[in-house]
Amino acid sequence: MSTDQTLQTARQRGQEQALPYAGAVTPQEAYALLQNDSKVVLIDVRTNAERDWVGRVNINPEQHLAVQWSLYPGGTPNPDFLAQLQASAADKDSIILFLCRSGVRSRHGAKLATENGYANCFDILQGFEGDKDEQGHRKTLGGWCQHGLPWLGA
Repeated sequence: MSTDQTLQTARQRGQEQALPYAGAVTPQEAYALLQNDSKVVLIDVRTNAERDWVGRVNINPEQHLAVQWSLYPGGTPNPDFLAQLQASAADKDSIILFLCRSGVRSRHGAKLATENGYANCFDILQGFEGDKDEQGHRKTLGGWCQHGLPWLGA
């Protein structure tokens, strides 16, 4: 699927679900977008601790940017999120893919970015680790890792 087709599908999901940002991509679609266009960026909104202890995507470092939505410990909101986003992704027309653990914080990041003039914000569905399975474990039901996309463990 071409970049344009992938974005069209993602935007259609956004319209169907009445998302307050451009749309949503599967982990596989996100990876394809990153591979096909070096200007696409992934904003990982997980905490630094999550990236250090759980793992991180393994893509071109220039495309993988970290802007914490909340801070560790305590999970308090990052008061500098928007300023850090603007410092990391200054071009408000860039295609920005937001990633978190399971797809909740990334939605918040995409929404806030859109409200502040970013035109092409997409949530990565299922996040990095996906939902918990029946044993309460992650990385088995969806997400970047479960789909076999490149990542580095802690």
